[in-house]
Amino acid sequence: MEILKKMLFEKNHPGIQFLKYAFCGGFAFAADVVTFFIVAWFFFPALTQDDVFVRLLNLQVEPVSDAARTINFVICSALAFMVSNMTAYVLNVLFVFKAGKHTRWKELALFYLVSGISIAIGTGVGALLINVFGLTTTFSYVAKAFFATMINYAGRKFFIFHG
Repeated sequence: MEILKKMLFEKNHPGIQFLKYAFCGGFAFAADVVTFFIVAWFFFPALTQDDVFVRLLNLQVEPVSDAARTINFVICSALAFMVSNMTAYVLNVLFVFKAGKHTRWKELALFYLVSGISIAIGTGVGALLINVFGLTTTFSYVAKAFFATMINYAGRKFFIFHG
């Protein structure tokens, strides 16, 4: 039991830290996926009939132009970002990084700033893939998540928390 407690709350070992970051990131990613696709399906239509998500769940969606889908993709991404980023912040503070480099409010603001920059870049890439290349929303979403993840880890580790 003591070993498990040490693994969960020890924040110094880089290998364990990265594994915990990936695990916590998985939870935040799940929150993002669920929020994004619920909003894209019910509130701001951004899915097409040939989308992987639509085919897997055998959903019925109304046709949406690429222009409207691009705008709705950005809106859905922004809403999902708010939910997943708070999930990531709480989990990172609890299990991954050492807080205290900044005050709690400054730390939270920097967390959202770094994540906001990374998600803006990722969302721009995703919107470009839809608008210019006509790719599916799911493919564009995965590209957005990849770019955001790569930028987030470096920003969080080196600028926000105590490594």
